[in-house]
Amino acid sequence: MQASLSRPVAATVLAIALAAVGLGPAASPAAAATIPAGSGSYTDSRPAGTSGPTTNTGAPVTPKLTAAAKDKPVPTNDWWSSLAYQRYGDNPYSTPMYGHPLTYQATSGGLEVGYPTTPAVVGAGRQYEYAHKADLTVGLSGLNSPDTKADDWSDWTVTPYWSDGTRTLRTTIGHGMPFVYAKGSGGDARITTAGTPTVFADNGNVLGVTVAGHHYALFAPTGSDWAVSGSTITAGLGGKDYFSLAVLPSTDALATYRKYAFSFVTGSKVAWESTGGAVKATYSLTTEAKEGTERGTLQALYRHQWLHTTDVLTPYTYVSPRGTMKVRESASFTTSQKNQGVLPALPASSGVDKARLTGYLNEVANASDPFSGASDTYWTGKALGRLAQLVPVADQIGQTGIRDKLLGLMKGRLQEWFTAGGASEFSYDKSWKTLTGYPASYGSDTELNDHHFHYSYYVYAAAIVAQYDQAWAADSAWGTMVKTLVRDAANPSRTDAAYPFLRGFDVYAGHSWASGHQGFAAGNNQESSSESINLSAGLVLWGAATGDTGLRDLGSYLLTTESEAITQYWFDADQQVFPGSFGHDTVGMVWGSGGAYSTWWTANPEEIHGINVLPVTGGSLHLAREKAAIKRNIAEMERENGGPAVEWRDLLWEFESLADPAAAKAKWDAGNAGYTPEQGESKAHTYHWISTLDSVGAPDLTVSGNIPTSAVFTRNGVRTYSAHNHGSTARTVTFSDGATLSVPARSTATGTGTGGGDPDPDPEEPGPSTGNTFRLKSGGTLTTATDGAAGADTLASADGVNRDGTPYRPTVYEIKKVDGTLASGASTAFRLRVDAGTKVGLAPQVRVSYDLTGDGSFDRAETFRYFATDPVTGWEEYTQAVGTRSVTGSLGNLKGGTVRLEIWNALGNGTSQVQTGTDAAVVKIPFV
Repeated sequence: MQASLSRPVAATVLAIALAAVGLGPAASPAAAATIPAGSGSYTDSRPAGTSGPTTNTGAPVTPKLTAAAKDKPVPTNDWWSSLAYQRYGDNPYSTPMYGHPLTYQATSGGLEVGYPTTPAVVGAGRQYEYAHKADLTVGLSGLNSPDTKADDWSDWTVTPYWSDGTRTLRTTIGHGMPFVYAKGSGGDARITTAGTPTVFADNGNVLGVTVAGHHYALFAPTGSDWAVSGSTITAGLGGKDYFSLAVLPSTDALATYRKYAFSFVTGSKVAWESTGGAVKATYSLTTEAKEGTERGTLQALYRHQWLHTTDVLTPYTYVSPRGTMKVRESASFTTSQKNQGVLPALPASSGVDKARLTGYLNEVANASDPFSGASDTYWTGKALGRLAQLVPVADQIGQTGIRDKLLGLMKGRLQEWFTAGGASEFSYDKSWKTLTGYPASYGSDTELNDHHFHYSYYVYAAAIVAQYDQAWAADSAWGTMVKTLVRDAANPSRTDAAYPFLRGFDVYAGHSWASGHQGFAAGNNQESSSESINLSAGLVLWGAATGDTGLRDLGSYLLTTESEAITQYWFDADQQVFPGSFGHDTVGMVWGSGGAYSTWWTANPEEIHGINVLPVTGGSLHLAREKAAIKRNIAEMERENGGPAVEWRDLLWEFESLADPAAAKAKWDAGNAGYTPEQGESKAHTYHWISTLDSVGAPDLTVSGNIPTSAVFTRNGVRTYSAHNHGSTARTVTFSDGATLSVPARSTATGTGTGGGDPDPDPEEPGPSTGNTFRLKSGGTLTTATDGAAGADTLASADGVNRDGTPYRPTVYEIKKVDGTLASGASTAFRLRVDAGTKVGLAPQVRVSYDLTGDGSFDRAETFRYFATDPVTGWEEYTQAVGTRSVTGSLGNLKGGTVRLEIWNALGNGTSQVQTGTDAAVVKIPFV
C-alpha cells in the first residue's frame, strides 16, 4: 500500500526505512466541464489549486507511451507501471520491476534481467527482499535510447520499447514467464553479462551460459551463431527481427525450453466464473510461432495458483519472494477455489443484548458529527464504512429508526461527493484516464495511489444503501456514479476507452498494488490487503443488491483470489514463503521484492498486525480459513507489543474472534469500558461482532453456500447457516454439506439447516463408509466395514526436516482387489481427524495412490497439501479441500487394483495422531 490508512494525517513516510460488464457507456467523457451521471455528476477538470499526477519534485507528468499505445487507458498500480509513469526526472526508463521469477529494469542500452535466488534480511530484521540485480542486459549492438516507453500490455504482460533513431527494440515480459521475447532492428542481438559467462552449451543459434550461478539459454534465429567475447555476447539476426532468452531451472532443462524458444507470447488473459459455491479461473497466454509451428509455452505458477490447480505440472521449479514457483508446460491452466462468502452483517444470535446494542448504536447515530470532521476521500470513506456496518445490525434488532437515520446520513454524504461543483467532488483526468476524488489524500491525486482502498468504502456503503433502497441505486439516480468509481478502480472491461482493465488488481500475482507509479527499488507494494478485500466484498454486495451478476461474480473472483494470496504472502499460513532468516510470522506490507514487518506510518506492532484486518466487515470472514495462522499472528503481536493490544484492541479482538471467539469475548469483557474505537470502528459493531461469534462460533470455511452472500459458523460441533437473499422472491440456499436454508425475499435467514451433515465440498467429501468409501482401520487397512472400534494411530515425527511432498516414515492404509469404473467428473476425497496436542509447527500430509491392475506398480499418485495443526489438544478436520500439491500419472478403471493412503508429518519435530475407525476417518475414491 502506497500511503493511506488509519494513521495520523500528517504522517506519510515509512517508519522503518525500506531499501464491459454492466458499467455503463464505454466512451470517454465528452469535452465538457461537468459530465452528468444519472442524478450525479463529475468534472473533467481538477478543482482550482489541486494537482494531478506529478514527478517526485511536483512537476506535472503524462503517460510515457509509444504512438501505438497513446490512446489506451494505462493500468497504473501495476508491477511494471514505472515504464509508463516517470516518477523521477532523471530516470526516463524504469525502476526495478519484479515479474517473478525474473526481475527487470530498463536502461538506455536495453533491458536488465535478473533472477534473485538468495534473500537478504534488512531494516533491522524487519524486511526480507530478493532485490533486483542484473545478471545480463538484453539489447542491440549500439543501442543508446533516450528513454523507454510502454508499447503494449495485456493482463500480466508488458512490452517496453526503446529507440535511438537508428535502432529499435521491443521486449515482451511478464509474470510467471521464464522467457524474454525480443524484437529488434538496426543492430545485432547483444547480451551483456554482469561477469564473464560460463558456456555450458553451444549449438550455433542456441547458447547456454551460466552467470552469477544462474543458467540462461539464448536463442537466435536459425542460421545465426552466438559469439562470446568477454562479457559481451552477440548474434547477427540474418535479416530476421527476433531473438529470445530464458532462465533455466537447471542446465538439463535446455532441450525442453528450446522447444518453445520461438513461440513468442503476444498476450495474456484471465477468464473467471463463479457458480455453485466455486470460483474457477483460467489463465491463458496467446502466442505466435516465429519459427516452425510450435505454439505452446512454459509458465511458472505462484504458490496461490498451484495449490488450487489439478493441471499437470513439470518437475521444474523457481525461487521467488512468494515461495516456490512451479512450471507448467502449456499455454493455459485453471484454478478452482471455494467461493468465500460475504454477508451484509453477522447473523442474529442470542448472544447479543439488544438493549446494550441499542445504546451503542445511538452513540453513533446521535453523534454531533458522525463523520468526525472527515473531508478527503479516504477519511470520508472510513466514516461511511463505519455507518454502513451498523445499518443491517440496527435492522436486525428491530431498530428501524436508527437504521433509517444512518441510511440518511450515508445517502447525504455520498450524494455530496457524487455531485460536481461542491466542496467535494470527483474529477476525470483525460491524460491518465482516471477518476480522482478531491479533496484527495495520501497521493491519490499526485501519485495515483490507493484508489481501490479509498473507493472501496464508497462502493460498500452504496451496496448497503441499495439493499434497502433500490430506487436510490438505479442508474438513473446514483447508481451510475457508483459504477463510475468501479470503472476506475476495478473495471472488468478490456474495451472501455475511458478506464483500464482492473487498475489495481494484478490477476496473476493474485492481489492488488497500491502505488500508482511503482517508483521504488523494491518494486510496487501493498500494505492494507484488507482494504482491497473491502472493494471486492463491496462489489459482491452491490452486484447482488442491484441484480448485476457480472459485478457480483467479479467481486467473488477478486475476493477469493486475493484471500489465498493474503493467506500465503502476508500471513505465511503454511510457513513456506518467508525465508527462514526472517524472524516474523506476518508482514504489514508486501513488496515486489519481498515483504516488510512495517507500515507506512508507524512501527507499532498493533498497527502492523491490524492493518491487514481493517475494516472488519461481512467480507472479512475469509480470514477464518487459517485459524492457526490467526493464533500465531495474535501471539506475535502480543510478544512484539509487550502485552495485549491497546490502541487497536477492537480490531484485533475481532480478528482473534475468527479463530477463538471465547478468547476474544473474554478480552472484550475485560477491556471494553475504557477504550477509543479505531477510526473506522464503533463499539456497536465490535460488541455485535464479538458477541455473535461467541454465540454461533467461528466461521466454518469447510462449508460453502451456492450463493456468494452466505456463510456457515460452527460452535461445539453445531453449525449455524446464514444467507442474505437480495432478490425479489424467496429462495432456498443449498450448502456443500447438504444443508438447506429457506430465505425470504430481501431478507437474511439464519438457522441450523435442513438435511445438513458433515461438510461436503467440491469435490464431495465422503460420508460413512460404503462401496467406494473406505474407513481407515488401525493396523494399516482400508475397509468398507462400519462396525469396527474407534481408535487412533500415531504419525512419526518429521525430525525437524521439511518433508513436504515426500512421504517420510508414513502410516500406510491399503486395500487390495478393488474393482471399479472411473466416474466421470469425480475425484478423490477424504475426511480425517488429526491432533498434534500442544506441539507447535506440525503438519500431517496425505498421499492417495492407485494401482489400477494390482501388479504392484502405482499408476496414479495424488499428494495433497499438508494441514498445519494448531498447538491445542483436540481433533481438527483435514480434508481434500486443502487442494492437491502434486498429481502424477493417470486414472482408469480398477480391475483387481490396490488403493493406498499414506499419511505422514511433513513438518515439525514431534508426533501427531490420526483418528481411525470412525466416520471421520474415511477416503472416497472416484469410482463406481
